[in-house]
Amino acid sequence: MNIMLFTSGTTDKSKIVMLTQAGIMSNVYSIQFHVEITTKDTLLSFLPIHHTFENTITILLSMYKGGTVAFCDGLRYIADNLKEYKITIFVAVPLVMETMYKKIQKGLAEKGKDKLIAKMIKISNALLKLHIDLRKVIFKPIHAVFGGHLKKVLYGSASISKDTITAYNNWGINLIQGYGLTETSPVLTAESETRHKIGSAGFCILNQELKIENPDKDGIGEIVAKGKNIMLGYYNDEEKTKEAFTEDGFFKTGDYGYIDKDGFLFITGRKKDIIVLKNGKNVYPQELEFLITKLDYVLECIVFPRNKDKTDTVIQAKIVYDKDRIKQIYGEKTEEEYKKDIWKDIKEINKDLVTYKHIKEIEITDIPMEKTTTQKIKRYVEIEKEKENKK
Repeated sequence: MNIMLFTSGTTDKSKIVMLTQAGIMSNVYSIQFHVEITTKDTLLSFLPIHHTFENTITILLSMYKGGTVAFCDGLRYIADNLKEYKITIFVAVPLVMETMYKKIQKGLAEKGKDKLIAKMIKISNALLKLHIDLRKVIFKPIHAVFGGHLKKVLYGSASISKDTITAYNNWGINLIQGYGLTETSPVLTAESETRHKIGSAGFCILNQELKIENPDKDGIGEIVAKGKNIMLGYYNDEEKTKEAFTEDGFFKTGDYGYIDKDGFLFITGRKKDIIVLKNGKNVYPQELEFLITKLDYVLECIVFPRNKDKTDTVIQAKIVYDKDRIKQIYGEKTEEEYKKDIWKDIKEINKDLVTYKHIKEIEITDIPMEKTTTQKIKRYVEIEKEKENKK
């Protein structure tokens, strides 16, 4: 054993994970074939170093490849540090990239430049087909927001909406998604610089075996993995360790997904988060959360079940809205009036969903949800709060 780390605790209480040096270095070696880092690159470290994704990628991989690491002064200083240290590679979390995307879009709309940018994207994409890449020149003001030197962003822990990924790619900033857990040192799959699919979590890294356990008719099942990078177990918890592995030695990630014909992994949701309705249908909260967060004024949200009575389970959403943005869209109103406006938008979302996936209830607030150190929402904490509020 080389290190003991706590899990993030987003869906349950934290557990102590035991990792080995061989496992961590196996991960470092494998990831280099997905992400190019050279001695000319500078990475910005803003996540806690005890977070495995930050430790393995930003610190160890950059050291292994001869890159430079600059340490962020804090969340509010990310934009300043990107410029100050001339950052070329940024290891981020989805919330940061989604927030920056929305701020840029908001700024363009306020200045009346959104239509111009849309036209320039069409021209830029046409030039790309002729192998002429002028994105850094055409979208220089946008690149300036990220310091002017940023080439790519590596992210994990959750997905980013397709619209956001497409926008960054159009601007000339390559987003590369990876997937893994603390228990897996952490990367299991990752896109590469040349091989990627929007919406996927990439493909299996070297020295790793990945499969879908008990897939349903759509090929969706629990993602399980085996390799050198898998943990030894949970410290002082033989029962939890035993539960974490299949009989043939594969680690159970607790995530559901499927692998397409090209080997790309698509994650549909966390096993513990899946909403099982009374009619036996399964609903993946992340699918609905993606749709809700597309609303311009939504900062974050969670979708979860509520037992309305013994015979009915309804889908509920807790939505955190941006006070300034919603005021710009709907004018100065009370929270109850905003709730009516938001409910109208939710009904529009429901129109494109099969009936059993319809969101039936919403709660709104402008107070941010409780998060982990890596800015992931503590779902179980927030859901418990809502249960208490309903009593």
